[in-house]
Amino acid sequence: MDLYSAVELLLAGALLGLLGGLLGIGGGIFAIPLLGVAFGLNEQHAQGTSLVMVVPTVAIGLWNYAKRSKMDPRIGFALAAAALPCTFAGAHIATHIPSSPLRVAFALFALSIGGYMAYRATARVDVAAPPRRARPWPFALGIGAFGGFISGVFGVGGAVFSVPLVSYAFALPQAVAQGFGLALVAPGTLVGIATYGWAGDVDWNLGIPLALGSIFTVRYGVALAHRLPERRLQLAFAGLMALSAVGLFLKV
Repeated sequence: MDLYSAVELLLAGALLGLLGGLLGIGGGIFAIPLLGVAFGLNEQHAQGTSLVMVVPTVAIGLWNYAKRSKMDPRIGFALAAAALPCTFAGAHIATHIPSSPLRVAFALFALSIGGYMAYRATARVDVAAPPRRARPWPFALGIGAFGGFISGVFGVGGAVFSVPLVSYAFALPQAVAQGFGLALVAPGTLVGIATYGWAGDVDWNLGIPLALGSIFTVRYGVALAHRLPERRLQLAFAGLMALSAVGLFLKV
């Protein structure tokens, strides 16, 4: 790899780290279309390589969200514990299926999540409606199991899925739910990268510079997430999901 390419990857990693911190998703959902479109990786290689960046980004992001938000540790541990075995199962499946259908499924998944978040951000609020009642913390086990499976199959995505669901189920603000999204994927990212690496689906020469660039910007994204109004944060989440999906469809 020449110096110009290394600098490009470092800058791309810095941008992805900022977005990952802002949206509480680790940044991998944006790294996957980048690696597929710009570097020609197939879906499995793009997903496995993105995890090299996601591991430190998730760890730093979770630490910063935990410092800034009142997060119930029972919900966080339930999400992570249920996600871990399901991430392994999903990653094992993903390494044994064709690349193109996986890419289409991931794009449709990102579009559906983005559409839901756009609806939440623009829906009229009924001020006379009673406030939502939070579910008991064991409800997080089901969210964690499905979110972990999504993370394994798509390389990322568990946080994307869990953020709106955690927010709704536990009546939490968007920024706090994003912190829990990172808690869900934190242990599973290690399982995912080990599984993809064992299958030979990780390009370390691309992943390591992306990771180095991302670790310097994650905390700034987290800080911005706590400053933005709720609806703007939701619309940013929705818009970037749509852009990610478009990038994946261009590669199909």
